[in-house]
Amino acid sequence: MSTVGLVLVALAIAVGLVGIVVPILPGGLLVIAAIGVWAFVEGSVVSWVTFGIAAVLFGAAEIIKYTWPVKRMRQAEVRTSVLVLGAIAGVIGFFVIPVIGLLIGFVAGVFAAELALRHDFARAWASTVHALKGVALSVGVELTGALLATVAWVIGVVVTLS
Repeated sequence: MSTVGLVLVALAIAVGLVGIVVPILPGGLLVIAAIGVWAFVEGSVVSWVTFGIAAVLFGAAEIIKYTWPVKRMRQAEVRTSVLVLGAIAGVIGFFVIPVIGLLIGFVAGVFAAELALRHDFARAWASTVHALKGVALSVGVELTGALLATVAWVIGVVVTLS
């Protein structure tokens, strides 16, 4: 692959990493897709093994991303319906206040749903904090998986260029 191609793949990976933290793009998928394009264009055994390793690392992170936070929120008795209402409010908030409205809408939606269900301000706020921690944990796990996939790609590029 040419230098320009490597730079474009690196740029796509960087955009994907940012997309994980700022949920405008499907960040993790962009990272793994960019590595897949590199492997396809490169066409070597090293590139495909690198892609396989990156895909396994990212896939494991995706599984953990959906299981670990959910387990913690169940222990904190945060209901799935509350999270769904928070997500809907987050999407609405995103369009009302671009980017930051997602977070504001999610917090407001979870808090309002918990308050309506439990009629207890302190418990509703505690559930909201648990939901925020769960979302932060989920983002952190996905970012870690994508960063590990990126490290695998960098190592694959170095080996390929050697």
